[in-house]
Amino acid sequence: MASSLAVGAAIAGVIGAVTLGPALRSGELGVGVVIAAAAIAYVTGTSAWSAGRLVRPSSAARGRGARLNRTGVVFVLLALCLSATAAVRDADWFVVPALFLAVAAGSYGASGGRSWPEVLGGGIAVVPAVGCMMPWAGQGAYRSMSSGRGTAWPVIRTGLIAAGLIAVFGALFVGADAAFGSLAAGLVPEVSPGSVIVYGIAGVGVLALAGAGAFLGQAPPPLRLLVPEPAKPAGRWSWAVPIAALDLLFLVFCAIQAGVFLADDKDKLLRSTGLTYAEYAREGFFQLVVVTVLVLAVVAAAERYAPSAGRGDRVTVRVLLGLLCALTLVVVAVALRRLYLYEETFGWTRLRLWVHAFELWLGVVVVLVAVAGVVKARAPWLPRAVAASGAVAMIALAAVNPDGFIAEHNVARYKDTGKIDVSYLQDLSADAVPALDRLPEPVRSCALRSIAIDLDDGEPAMSGNLARSRAREILDARPADENVDCSSWSRSY
Repeated sequence: MASSLAVGAAIAGVIGAVTLGPALRSGELGVGVVIAAAAIAYVTGTSAWSAGRLVRPSSAARGRGARLNRTGVVFVLLALCLSATAAVRDADWFVVPALFLAVAAGSYGASGGRSWPEVLGGGIAVVPAVGCMMPWAGQGAYRSMSSGRGTAWPVIRTGLIAAGLIAVFGALFVGADAAFGSLAAGLVPEVSPGSVIVYGIAGVGVLALAGAGAFLGQAPPPLRLLVPEPAKPAGRWSWAVPIAALDLLFLVFCAIQAGVFLADDKDKLLRSTGLTYAEYAREGFFQLVVVTVLVLAVVAAAERYAPSAGRGDRVTVRVLLGLLCALTLVVVAVALRRLYLYEETFGWTRLRLWVHAFELWLGVVVVLVAVAGVVKARAPWLPRAVAASGAVAMIALAAVNPDGFIAEHNVARYKDTGKIDVSYLQDLSADAVPALDRLPEPVRSCALRSIAIDLDDGEPAMSGNLARSRAREILDARPADENVDCSSWSRSY
């Protein structure tokens, strides 16, 4: 089986070279990323299936029929959805992190496990797996090539015959029809010393990921050995008093925040601080984000060391930690409210959108932790749910269209206030073109000019991207005026 998986990984590498090579050479990711990701997912899924890891043995043993390992399937599908952002969005600052998260999600989907060490370790297991799979794949390929019944030579032979037939008949069709020739020119990769190097890098990268996925599907790392032993519970008072004191501190903070945000005369209330309302909204936001992260660590430690022998202990745990989680959600709401007020005054940026989304996701995690630790005594699903929520949050952010969202809100703010930072909008990607197209002239041309220049160059078929395609249609219908003087719009507000 290792030999067939090695051949499958090699085929995935060839697919990666053909699909990712042109995209890397042009510097524009697109549909080729999705094709390469699908090839990697297929090899990984085939490996896990052949090892019997996609079917729950206990279900089959009880005569209830085979049941898929839903965790592995879900995370591999999440990885494919994350990789699809390269074909939909143009913003590299968002697409690249989404692709890294796709690799982590696929790595965990192949590794499996339920505990925190298995989820966290499984997400990065692909890195050591790349090194471990090399001798494993080499042995499989050697056995396949040395055996007359191996699978490598038939696959190679079939591929060579298919390539020869396509080359001969494709050349004839190119000469027979100009439209087919132009299409074939976009699909056939350019052959030059530089392109060969780039295609080789892309092929080796996809081969490494496919081989690592196949290796993890056959032999996942024993991360369960990292699960710590149950901790010795602390005494009720030595555990409850610190948590109760923290609850009291959170209550005081939330009461002060309610007084500030609900006051009729906010400027009078804040005059003693020496800050305007916008400055007050900005002050301390990142500290509140850190507070939210630390609360999750406190809840995790408290759950580990909380006494649970008697009913009174369990009630105390649920009340104190439930109150802490509820107050933390108030802190999350305060942080988001502060950031929103600041964004209303100064507009949206990529950093502000990132931290806004991150704080929202932390709020979701707090809810999951509260449900797991407060409503239910045991929740083995929590680590997987938190990991899945992160992937879903990134997919939801891709659906929102970050650069388009930023552009839309800045365009709306310009219509209301007459203030706009054209120099910032010029650095946005093609995702922002539909929103920027609604600006009046000459601001529209100033905002779109640099984006239009980047879109002038053609792209190979494997770099096909929905956002860039829509942007080109808009700019073809209404080109940006290159003669407009943008010097008066290049300043920040």
